Amino acid sequence: MTPAELSRTVWHAVCRAVEDDALPGPVPDRVTVERPRPGGRGDYATNVALRLAGPAGRPPREVAEILRVRVAATPGIDRLVDRIEITGPGFLNFTLAPDRAPALVRAVLRAGTRYGHGDTLAGTATAFAPAAEPRAALWTRTVMELLRAQGGAAATGTDGAERLAVVPVADPGALAALGPVAARWALLATAARDRPYTGPGLLVQRESNPLFRTRYAYARTRALARGAAQLGIAPAYTAPEPTHTTLLTALGDHPAVLEAAARLRAPDRLARHLEHTAEAFLRFQETARPLPLGDEKPSAAHRSRLALAEAAGAVLAGGLSLLGVDAPEHL
Repeated sequence: MTPAELSRTVWHAVCRAVEDDALPGPVPDRVTVERPRPGGRGDYATNVALRLAGPAGRPPREVAEILRVRVAATPGIDRLVDRIEITGPGFLNFTLAPDRAPALVRAVLRAGTRYGHGDTLAGTATAFAPAAEPRAALWTRTVMELLRAQGGAAATGTDGAERLAVVPVADPGALAALGPVAARWALLATAARDRPYTGPGLLVQRESNPLFRTRYAYARTRALARGAAQLGIAPAYTAPEPTHTTLLTALGDHPAVLEAAARLRAPDRLARHLEHTAEAFLRFQETARPLPLGDEKPSAAHRSRLALAEAAGAVLAGGLSLLGVDAPEHL
């Protein structure tokens, strides 16, 4: 179960509680589901009960219990969520079922580079003011792509149009020296409030350069796929291993990152997540050995590792595409 799916499940539980008159007050437009903060439990958490407590005139923990019961009654939820707990002043915490890894990898492979695209912002329409400054113009176009990937409508307009505020690039002439790929990364990977780095470090062909590391990680996933094809090994994920944990977490977080990047007008969030995913994949492939060595026969473990590598490649390629950065087969 992805964060987006869990968000919709909780939102529907809120709707049912309001319809049943168990919870007075308006239904929020959306429910935010995130990784638990320090001291929290499980895989994901939401503060929706705290948000609804005031309008409902109920204590947050009482609201949380009303929602917990209704989420637990969702058909099929027991196969996806192992525990639903109330912590602190009224947070709902969710621990996913232990077998979620195969389902997650299958979901990524099924969706391919569109994994994480969805309809969480369907029904919203935003007009953006045209921008002449290079960074603001690119930021605007990229945010529009992110919104569309979440089902929202986005276009440029004039009257009442939203204007994105970003710190401009100090030396527009430096972008030409970087080339289109590094220039896009420079303008998008830094938070809007910070001045982007446009120095020669973006062209360094080693893992210390986040742009190179991210694209190199994707190229490595393709190299593993080519090696598997030559050996006649078909990827098939069956069970997680300890070396999979960080990479699986990064894949599972991808839909929520895309939604947050669109909603908050923050492409840099996606860039940072791709860096993290690339790092997780590179460490995984160093320790897990996706391909057999020498006369070693292919095993279920190899097929699982190859499927996970293919899923990582799909996330990296899809995320880079939304940023307008190409994902090379060879690097």
